[in-house]
Amino acid sequence: MALSELAPGVFYAPGWLDRAGQEELLGELQSIVRSAPLFVPRMPRTGTPFSVRMTNCGPLGWVSDREGGYRYQPNHPETGEPWPPIPDIALRVWREIGGYDRPPEACLINFYAPDARMGLHQDLNEADLAAPVVSLSLGETCRFRFGTTSRTGSGTQSFKLASGDAMALSGPARLIFHGVDKIYPGTSTLLKNGGRLNLTLRRVSARAE
Repeated sequence: MALSELAPGVFYAPGWLDRAGQEELLGELQSIVRSAPLFVPRMPRTGTPFSVRMTNCGPLGWVSDREGGYRYQPNHPETGEPWPPIPDIALRVWREIGGYDRPPEACLINFYAPDARMGLHQDLNEADLAAPVVSLSLGETCRFRFGTTSRTGSGTQSFKLASGDAMALSGPARLIFHGVDKIYPGTSTLLKNGGRLNLTLRRVSARAE
């Protein structure tokens, strides 16, 4: 596995998961979505819908709505059911790319249609900020952008994430602004109807004293 550090704390592993592994994981995600359907999160206060649809697996799931804002909770916001378990492949990418000594508690699954985007943001809703944020891409290639820990920091960088690529934000990069600028249609045949799936693994709870 080739793991490069694109900036301090920004780790990138192209082709971490081969095609057979991608197909295996996709089958597991399809089962997850059947029991925890994709939903459209909404911005706090305004209720503006996100351009992505999402679901979760693991003990906790990340949700957002007008009334409650950004938060983690143990059940699906529409069905009320607990989230399904995190697939073994996702747990493996956490261990190999994140290298953290505590397991992830949440695996956010975002589905990007060809016109979906994710604006620059920080991951701030976790109590354990020493833990990395680890992600794994499936489907069409995207352009991933990252900057600094300041929204008005000096410039940003971008690179492409293809199906099977993994990455992590850790250490000095844990709180940098990051997002997805663009999806490139036709760059993968993994998803029958196109689009991109991204798994984002996080540790939420603070370490006990």
